[in-house]
Amino acid sequence: MASTADELREEVRRRYAESAQAVTDGSPGCGCGEGACCDDSAASAVGSAKFGEILYDPEQRGEVPDAAVLASLGCGNPVAVADLHEGETVLDLGSGGGIDVILSAKRVGPTGTAYGLDMTDEMLALAQRNAEDAGVKNVHFLKGVIEQIPVPADSIDVVISNCVINLSVDKPAVLAEISRVLKPGGRLGVSDIVAEDRLTPEDRAERGSYVGCIAGALSTSEYTAGLEAAGFEGVSVEFTHEVADGMHSAIVKAVKTLDP
Repeated sequence: MASTADELREEVRRRYAESAQAVTDGSPGCGCGEGACCDDSAASAVGSAKFGEILYDPEQRGEVPDAAVLASLGCGNPVAVADLHEGETVLDLGSGGGIDVILSAKRVGPTGTAYGLDMTDEMLALAQRNAEDAGVKNVHFLKGVIEQIPVPADSIDVVISNCVINLSVDKPAVLAEISRVLKPGGRLGVSDIVAEDRLTPEDRAERGSYVGCIAGALSTSEYTAGLEAAGFEGVSVEFTHEVADGMHSAIVKAVKTLDP
């Protein structure tokens, strides 16, 4: 029997709450592609070195508390591709333990602001502690879902995300919300799991679970069409490494059109 959207969202929330608790207890959490921990045998064969903290260079890992590094559960390094500038306002969707928010806050400086949005109380508490330990003041963590982003329209310069959009139960809503909150000309730079166009939704489900970031992933053409329909231009989807047959970690970039 197929899971409902509410059931899938609750499964994701529970899994990431467990990950936050594991980090609080001093252990690495589990996130996208983390094999048996996320009940995803296809990605397990790839190995966890393709995910999480290893995707940040030693200098970046040295900028954040150890707990933020342990809580890094993504499939890429969006801060490295977002081209952040002093004074900008950046929003991280599904901010988890806060590593990308903290790094972004340092990049935009005291005249800029970094927001983190997460639906999991445990992750939000962990991220707040990590930001305090890192000594960054220009951060704000918000509770909510990425299908309904709780910030005003045209208020964000850059939206980033790390292996989270694939977990959404309503991706058109997410892309529309990203477009709404970005200023005209604002930028999207996310890391996500993306399928090759040859794979059907059934093929993707055979390769891994929804909570393991595989079954719910968009294909390249679906991502491109979705962003263009939401008002973006200059869309690019660049595969970085394979996580299962026909499934890749990817860098997705786009710019919100200046014209409505």
